[in-house]
Amino acid sequence: MANSARPVALVTGASSGIGAAFVHALAARGNDLVIVARDGARLEETAERLEKEHGAAVEVLAVDLTKATGLKLVEARLESSDPPVDLLVNNAGFGTFGKLYELRRDVEEREIRLNVMAVMRLCHAVLPGMVQRARGGVINVSSVAAYQPTPANATYGATKAFVNSFTHALSEELRGTGVKAMVLCPGFTRTEFQERAGVDSSAVPSGLWQQPEQVVDAALRSYDRGRSVCVPGPLNKAGAAFSSALPAVLSRKVAGAVIRRSE
Repeated sequence: MANSARPVALVTGASSGIGAAFVHALAARGNDLVIVARDGARLEETAERLEKEHGAAVEVLAVDLTKATGLKLVEARLESSDPPVDLLVNNAGFGTFGKLYELRRDVEEREIRLNVMAVMRLCHAVLPGMVQRARGGVINVSSVAAYQPTPANATYGATKAFVNSFTHALSEELRGTGVKAMVLCPGFTRTEFQERAGVDSSAVPSGLWQQPEQVVDAALRSYDRGRSVCVPGPLNKAGAAFSSALPAVLSRKVAGAVIRRSE
């Protein structure tokens, strides 16, 4: 059971990558944790390590957020005040790679359920209590892919564009409530994401890659400063700014040309 004197953070996709980096960083900062992912064995290992290294109390929720039962279980925990969740990190997500008409429709739908529906519903579950208490916040993990159309990642890029727009709107809605919302837009990060998406990223220059810990460090510093958006790394910032400035018809052609060259 969490210590009522310590803040509680709930992190989805907590078993690896950016999610795992978040839970270790938050535990080191004095948070108790609720960790969510499908891989229960990995979560139990993570919980044991967090308790041993940081004295954190850790709740494990081994659920699939694309399933109604799993999503409702996490929503119930976010709505609970025993103890209340002070920070929600919506990190769970996955991508697919290829032309839409060649991909499986059911997998694309599951991608939308996780990357979009789960993000909206978990925010909806946690925010009323946070606003009532006049404290807390949400970090929604998006991607630099949100800043332009992404041929060969059409569904993924569109889901992350939703996350960006949604979080910016939340940030404005929460103005003056004591509650924060921030969107985190990393670029290429050394996680299992590319492998799971079936992407060969060997041609990506080494200078474009970041470690999950770098991403999380930048995110928490930005969150502490009350910022509504964090794009970690100067190259990612420049790329996001450039893509945002281009008309969509041009940025999609540029992205398409890059994809065709890499095929």
